[in-house]
Amino acid sequence: MTELPSNPQDLRVPDPGIRALFKTDSRWQAWLDVEVALAKAQAKIGMIPSNAAEEISKKADLSLFDRQKLADGFLRSGHTLTPLIWELDRLCEGDAGGYAHWGATTQNIVQTGDLLILRKADAIFRKQLSELLFVMADLAEQHAETTMAARTHGQHAVPTTFGAKVAVWLDEISRHGIRLLEASPRVFRAMLGGAAGTLASFGSDGFKLQEVFAAELQMTAMAVPSRAEGDHLSEYVLLLGLMAATTGKIAREIYTLQKQEFGELEEPTPEGSVGSSTMPQKRNPFMAQDIVALSSEIRMQVPLALEAMQTEHEADRATSLQIRQATERACVATGDMLARMKIIISGLSVKPERMRQNLDLTGGLIMAEPVMLALGSSIGRQEAHDIVYDAAQAATLGQKSFADLLAADQRISEKLSKNDIKNLLNPLSYVGLSPELARSAASSARDTATKLLN
Repeated sequence: MTELPSNPQDLRVPDPGIRALFKTDSRWQAWLDVEVALAKAQAKIGMIPSNAAEEISKKADLSLFDRQKLADGFLRSGHTLTPLIWELDRLCEGDAGGYAHWGATTQNIVQTGDLLILRKADAIFRKQLSELLFVMADLAEQHAETTMAARTHGQHAVPTTFGAKVAVWLDEISRHGIRLLEASPRVFRAMLGGAAGTLASFGSDGFKLQEVFAAELQMTAMAVPSRAEGDHLSEYVLLLGLMAATTGKIAREIYTLQKQEFGELEEPTPEGSVGSSTMPQKRNPFMAQDIVALSSEIRMQVPLALEAMQTEHEADRATSLQIRQATERACVATGDMLARMKIIISGLSVKPERMRQNLDLTGGLIMAEPVMLALGSSIGRQEAHDIVYDAAQAATLGQKSFADLLAADQRISEKLSKNDIKNLLNPLSYVGLSPELARSAASSARDTATKLLN
């Protein structure tokens, strides 16, 4: 029987493939791949025989390993890596197995192997971000001139366009993509310092070996290969935390604007979706809520990642476990979050008519700023502010309409005609450069999306 996910929404979201990367077999194979890179590098500089490196390379395949022997080894040793080395040694012909793991310590292999896994996850994230930027850029351009109310402190401020709102999302997500690109040489660094980061077990060829080893893995080598250094590992979790903060904010905005009181947006709702077991009318923003929850989960890994930098002396198992847990949890949640965000943005229903209706909710008060500026050009900004303020407060208290109060004030009528006031109160005429912002952000985002795929 097929096991169903605990969250039924998962059935509607393509699996980005992150979970599989962090499965035990995937980790073990990554560690074996690092052992192969180590053997090849050591053979290249003459530290171990070439035929030993070749045999290690052939036998470092998890599918060849005896699972029962591995299980027995882990039970007996309680060690993260040693049973894999024992089994590799057993599989290798001749004395080749005796050269496996030569001079390395466990964290050299495990941490570098985990970075191989993280690099695969990073490639998935880049692709997801690229796809998201492309569909979001289309959305910004499509609604570059769709006028809506901008809100500050939860209240109507001035008119904007929905495209300009999306431009903000694009701008932040683009920077997160650039951050991932810029962080790669800092994050994906091979560590081969031996037991305490001194390279003593490799003799005078330690630096040369580490450079060749890193090249085998297509990584940079740690300048100081210390097991106590963890900032590069924590940095990646922090980057995912930043990405999650933006994505969660977008989901929260969509969630809010889907409320009936706003009615300006709606996430895609597949036919047959049931929002409630008791309220047939419900069209709940399930995916937006999933994203908000996933975003929170990712951000909660940031403190753990920072805590993992508090390594005692030259190595500390506790902090190694902390960063591994923080990285895995953050990566899995990030893959799920970005998959959902693409679905939402690709099928987002935008309601221009409702946006236009909401602009009129305050009876023209949203246009107080342009009235003030027009009046201020004649009598000064501060005096104009005070005059328009009086009319706005009176309109809010329901004394008369904002337009009538403006027209009835002699200080205003002397400078602005009724027709001037009518034109100034048209919200469609005061979106500033919002359309240009939307189109510019879309163009820039597409450039970033292309870079992420290269």
